Amino acid sequence: MIQLKIIIASTRPGRKGPAIANWVFDLAKKHNTFETELIDLALVNLPFMDEPEHPSLQRYTQQHTKDWSEKINGTDAFIFVTPEYNYGMPAPLKNAIDYLVKEWAYKPVAFVSYGGIAGGTRSAQQLKQVVQMLRMFAFDGLILPNFVKQLNEDGGFAATEANERAAGVMFAELAKLHEALKALRS
Repeated sequence: MIQLKIIIASTRPGRKGPAIANWVFDLAKKHNTFETELIDLALVNLPFMDEPEHPSLQRYTQQHTKDWSEKINGTDAFIFVTPEYNYGMPAPLKNAIDYLVKEWAYKPVAFVSYGGIAGGTRSAQQLKQVVQMLRMFAFDGLILPNFVKQLNEDGGFAATEANERAAGVMFAELAKLHEALKALRS
């Protein structure tokens, strides 16, 4: 089984990311390929970088960093569910990424970006630059423009058939990349 973590990037009150992340999580659970965990950065609640040494040294002093390192190190693939804030990624996601270095290496990551007319694409583009430097392999999984039109009365995400197909392609790509990158991680 591929250990897949779906990370909710937004932590702000009133956020809509959990609705989209829950939909992605439910789809991932249907695949026999993945053992999936949903991670909400609002619950992880990492303070802004508070380690005295560079993360590449892995000499962590804080328990929250050690816990985060263990969770990420034991993961094979990621999906970041992210909005776009002022043409970029949310600060809590960048902070969570920056806590670690080696734990991210040679792992595939897909982005499910959401927003207005641009669908969070600038956030995904910014993320690509960051994860590339960590030796991750990234691709756009899903872009959800004007996503609020797809929120139902209960606050859940009502996916279209096209959304479902695109998600299927994303899961297939994550599985292929995971297999291809296994040798580099060992």
